[in-house]
Amino acid sequence: MYQIVDGKKISQEIKDELKEKVAAMAKEGKKVALAVIQVGNDPASSVYVRNKKKACEYIGIESLSYELPEETTEEELVALIEKLNADAGVNGILVQLPLPEQINEEKIIQTISPDKDVDGFHMQNVGALCTGGKGYVSCTPLGIITLLKRSGIEIAGKRCVVMGRSNIVGKPMAMLLLRENGTVTICHSKTQDMKEITKQADILVVAIGKPKFVDETYVKEGAVVIDVGIHRNAENKLCGDVDFDRVAPHTSAITPVPGGVGPMTIAMLMNNCLESVSLQAIRG
Repeated sequence: MYQIVDGKKISQEIKDELKEKVAAMAKEGKKVALAVIQVGNDPASSVYVRNKKKACEYIGIESLSYELPEETTEEELVALIEKLNADAGVNGILVQLPLPEQINEEKIIQTISPDKDVDGFHMQNVGALCTGGKGYVSCTPLGIITLLKRSGIEIAGKRCVVMGRSNIVGKPMAMLLLRENGTVTICHSKTQDMKEITKQADILVVAIGKPKFVDETYVKEGAVVIDVGIHRNAENKLCGDVDFDRVAPHTSAITPVPGGVGPMTIAMLMNNCLESVSLQAIRG
């Protein structure tokens, strides 16, 4: 029988722990504030932003909301970020992606101060992850590592395969598994004999953005499968990159969609907001 890796339950435990920490900080006169910027009104982005604000409210983090029109220019967005960078009362800055086509996403990510980049996307924080330095870690990969650890799943010495090489999930995921002493392979769209590689995985992390792409032929008996994907199928139901019904019976543990990785991403964002207070003190 396989174990369901319950991201909803674990993320709630983390949010409750963070709530206690915020309350303790408030007694010392310290507060945490997150600036959330959304450009345009992409429906999926609006849902994510709403969930982030809800989590802030629950934990006691102040959320400063900036909802900008679709036609906002790159210069206007850069000016707002620079203003927030200079504001000592703002600990974290989050720009909801994707951005409208007139705005260069990479430029915006690099405009956010590395000290306030709670998404962990700035190249200084990515570099810190690669070299073992102090910095923010991208929320989804950090959430996955936390899920594995809190579910009692050993990473050290295990063969770990990451399907996908995006800057937001695939690459930082591989670095984090390596940091936990896993033996890591990355598969991507140009990988040959992919099933031969994925079937060797003790831990398989799937982040390829294709609904129900991974079936039981990709998975070794008894593997741990982490599904990062989230899609709506023809019946308007949520599903992941993994065909859960076909894969689950062959695993020792698997994340569901919804209720697996998704809630952990927001919990780790909140965690990074709290980290910002000590990180900013270190970096001065």
